[in-house]
Amino acid sequence: MTEQELKDFLESKTKAYQSEEFIETDPIQVPHEFTNSTDIEISGLISALLAWGRRDLIIRSSRAILQRMDYAPFDFVMNASESELSFLRGFRHRTFMGKDIETLVLALRRMYNDYSSLEEVFLSQDEENLKSGLLRFHHEVMKTNHEKRFEKHIANPEKGSAAKRLNMFLRWMVRQDSPVDFGIWKQISPAQLSIPLDVHSGRVARALGLLDRKQNDWKAVERLDISLRKLDPLDPVKYDFALFGLGVFESFK
Repeated sequence: MTEQELKDFLESKTKAYQSEEFIETDPIQVPHEFTNSTDIEISGLISALLAWGRRDLIIRSSRAILQRMDYAPFDFVMNASESELSFLRGFRHRTFMGKDIETLVLALRRMYNDYSSLEEVFLSQDEENLKSGLLRFHHEVMKTNHEKRFEKHIANPEKGSAAKRLNMFLRWMVRQDSPVDFGIWKQISPAQLSIPLDVHSGRVARALGLLDRKQNDWKAVERLDISLRKLDPLDPVKYDFALFGLGVFESFK
């Protein structure tokens, strides 16, 4: 397949999967239930951080947390009392526990107080990607008193993590003119985004010759970035719809 043929193929698959119908089965449907930008980003971050395992269970768990927040996530983050924070206890999604959500809430409260916006935390010093922003977010969250086991829930590219869930969250917040993604953050360019690399998108990327690294780690993310930016330097992560769709819905190999 020539580069142009590959681009045409991925463009067609992106168009097929980037649709309102995609929302109906994806965790992004949860933040789509809100209209306020801070409610969207908090519910989106929660849904993204829970995004491993079956998608129906991810959606159910995300809504379970929001129910404990009275479906007012920003108000809860900023104003919940100690007793109200206790409403989060008893929650569990795989290894993500109520105490972890409580830690995240307190970390977000401090960030909203210390920064002009959550987007500002993710602003990157690197032109090519958002690695420095991801590292800053990790650092800011870890300032909050936490249990050691909590650290695995917030990706750290410096330790090799592909940061799949945070890169997915960033795609949701940053990409413009999409029927699926929100595009509510304006200071970060879609050109800086990286693919939310997982077992499905990684398998398809290798089958198409876009990725030659076996591990799904941060080095693989950066290599895939290079391949996809050759096809579309302004919006390379739109191809996430194609790679994910081919892997999950078509079992492409």
